[in-house]
Amino acid sequence: MAASSSIAAPLSLDAPRRAWLTDLPVLLVAVVWGASYLAAKGITTTHTVVAVLVLRFAVVLPVLVAAGWRKLRALTGAQWRGAATLGLVLSGIFLLETYGVVHTSATNAGLIISLTMIFTPLTEAAVTKARPPRAFLAAAALSVAGVVLLTQGGGFTAPSLGDLLMLLAALARTVHVLAMSRIKAVRSADSLSLTTVQLGSAVAVFAVIAVFPGTGASPWSTALGFGPAEWAGLLFLSVFCTLFAFFVQMWAVRRTSPSRVSLLLGTEPLWAAAAGIAVAGDRPGVLGLAGAALVLAGTTWGRRAADAGA
Repeated sequence: MAASSSIAAPLSLDAPRRAWLTDLPVLLVAVVWGASYLAAKGITTTHTVVAVLVLRFAVVLPVLVAAGWRKLRALTGAQWRGAATLGLVLSGIFLLETYGVVHTSATNAGLIISLTMIFTPLTEAAVTKARPPRAFLAAAALSVAGVVLLTQGGGFTAPSLGDLLMLLAALARTVHVLAMSRIKAVRSADSLSLTTVQLGSAVAVFAVIAVFPGTGASPWSTALGFGPAEWAGLLFLSVFCTLFAFFVQMWAVRRTSPSRVSLLLGTEPLWAAAAGIAVAGDRPGVLGLAGAALVLAGTTWGRRAADAGA
């Protein structure tokens, strides 16, 4: 017994360090995702949403296929189907987010999408039949109240189309995170291969949409119209906000809980708001600032309540 105690002590001391080694990349994802709303808003219009999405994914997909070809071929049929299903959900997330950010401010987009941190534990609790702590439910209500105020920066009016689209995107993100943890086939597969299949499935959806008339400019004409600034923004979205972010998310969700991954992404609205206010000159107004404060307070409280409940 004495020997086992002497071994257990350093393991317990190393546990927080190992947790941070997993948490830190997820936290960095929150930073780049927070900046992504402003980047997307800078290179996208209503008529180029689908084209930009095709370009964003197509830039990194060949690199992924070449880098992971051997492991990609080793995926089983179930793993292919599971990853492709996740890719369909992913395509919906990106369509909602990109159309949403075109029709609202970068600050609003980042703060509304942060409701994923509330939706994920609530949905996970509903699926597992585990009642969330009362403090968490109170934090969720506070966050929802904050979003209502946030969308009323200029007075009490109906939320904009972009605000509603971002709310739907938050729900879709919740589905994606939970699906990653519950589809058994994808939990045992290589993260890079699964990311490749997901992105390939998503870009196939965007390419099909782009063929239909009335869906905006073609990817080719959009690419020809890009200058250096637009290409820099596209590469940032492709390499950091897509390739890096989703590889880390697939890697981390198998080493921790879905709720923890979503909660660690809780700093995303801080970065989105900072970028929107400092760079884009967003001015949320008194009501908007009050709403932003409630969203941040609610998501912070919710993270702590969820951790305490776990």
